[in-house]
Amino acid sequence: MKLSDGIEQAIHSVSMLATLPPGDVLSAAALAEFHGVSTSYLLKHLQALSRAGILATIPGPKGGYHLARPPENITLLDITLAVEGPEPAFRCREIRRNGPNPPPDSFFTAPCQINAAMLRAERIYRAELAKTTIAALLAQVERDDDGTIAARGCAFLEANARHKKPRTP
Repeated sequence: MKLSDGIEQAIHSVSMLATLPPGDVLSAAALAEFHGVSTSYLLKHLQALSRAGILATIPGPKGGYHLARPPENITLLDITLAVEGPEPAFRCREIRRNGPNPPPDSFFTAPCQINAAMLRAERIYRAELAKTTIAALLAQVERDDDGTIAARGCAFLEANARHKKPRTP
């Protein structure tokens, strides 16, 4: 199974947005710059995440993106479904019916065993993605980080985060 590059970009973008201080947003251009990816391609996925209720947007030249819900309530499955859509990765086209001398229709009363096996695997795959939250991923990164990742992210956020509300001292 191959997922689009948009999945990786979406997960990293959501993870970065989860580290924003309350009241801050990041532009799509800033997220794209940090990850070294195309702004236009990333923007398509950020919009899908917004439609799915994972991200919220602040419009305008000082606007940007922030999480629409807490990182502990966002799973890898949520992100994958927002970017890739809800359809299963495997789609049976019933090619058993094709070719010369296909079997009679009575042969097709039960689902294709290949399709059934692939759907079982999909359920397991999705269940695993549903178990992993952005908060859990960030906690793992924090445990593994020697300070390098945090310093890079903090410096970038300091330079690029936009304040949607005035900060109070």
